[in-house]
Amino acid sequence: MKRRQFIQLVGGGVVVAATGVGCSSNGSSRKASPDLPWHQAGSQYPDPARRALSYAVLAPNPHNRQPWLVRLESDTQFTLFCQLDRRLPETDPMDRQILIGLGCFTELMRQAALADGYQADIRWFPKGEPGQRLDQKPIAKVQLTPTQASKDPLFNQVLARRSNKEPFDMKQPVSQTLLSQLQSVSTSVATTNDVDWVNRIKAITWRGHEIEMYTPHTYLESVDLMRIGDKAVAENPDGIDLGGPMMGLLKTFGMASREKLIDTQSTMFTQGMKIYEDIHHNTPAFVWIVSEDNSRLAQVQAGMDYIRLNLKATEMGLALHPVSQTLQEYPEMAEEYQHIHQELLVQSPQRIQMLARIGFNKAPKPSPRWPLETRILPN
Repeated sequence: MKRRQFIQLVGGGVVVAATGVGCSSNGSSRKASPDLPWHQAGSQYPDPARRALSYAVLAPNPHNRQPWLVRLESDTQFTLFCQLDRRLPETDPMDRQILIGLGCFTELMRQAALADGYQADIRWFPKGEPGQRLDQKPIAKVQLTPTQASKDPLFNQVLARRSNKEPFDMKQPVSQTLLSQLQSVSTSVATTNDVDWVNRIKAITWRGHEIEMYTPHTYLESVDLMRIGDKAVAENPDGIDLGGPMMGLLKTFGMASREKLIDTQSTMFTQGMKIYEDIHHNTPAFVWIVSEDNSRLAQVQAGMDYIRLNLKATEMGLALHPVSQTLQEYPEMAEEYQHIHQELLVQSPQRIQMLARIGFNKAPKPSPRWPLETRILPN
């Protein structure tokens, strides 16, 4: 969750509660605004590969880890890798969610290239699929070739797309007509606005949130990625953004620190849980993505479908917020993992890859991003 959701004035003092769901640069210094990549996309790059990649870096990804690394072979050819120290070993021990994020990245690249007059020919896992964990083998090789094909209309929404971690307007329901439009993005997309079903899903996903927050090794993974204050966000625009003047002041006076965040008995933590519960409660509908199996190819395809879903929601004026804790594969989540698959009528070998709240609320500010230059491997 974002800092704007957790700053509350309580009595005569300030209480900050923060939770969240996000690493350091590859050696480059960071001096520009953390949201500069959102303003620079496509505008200053001389070659089609960089132009397409400058949009791809805006993709959603777990914990805002931005795990993509690119090796440029030419102005129209490149190889995509995962930066291995940006994985999430506690909450994503199989690197499934990280791979979904790389699928989002690749789909945005594809759309940007097409809008620029190039077709992206993508060859997944050119040196073989990874095993239980991602490794140093490439994720994809991409060749851009000129095309006369029209751009994807969803590309118009790339710069407006957000993940909206706010309470949704329960007085503005999400109609079945709108849900049907969302499902037109892909046959992998399923939805519901049925009140009883939504309430049952909320009960399961809230238990999943509590498990992640009260399990020390999974919660600590998030705390270690929290960037407290504008300076910390600017230096590391890839974790959980707790920036802003208020957070900087609280950090200066020791009221917002890693030690306070990690204490689950603190007022900071309990207020954060209450605020997040309110966010979670105000959910009029859910949307999820189901794959036919859980192969690595299915995971990247789920990412490509998810970003298209996110863009379509943006086009329709809808807000989208992933709540995929119950889909994670660590032991403490096993029971809720089974519950959510049973509740959503998904049986093995099929797999739920993404689950999100959907509703109406105004769009937040964009999330921090590393500039494209920091994501390109040196020759």
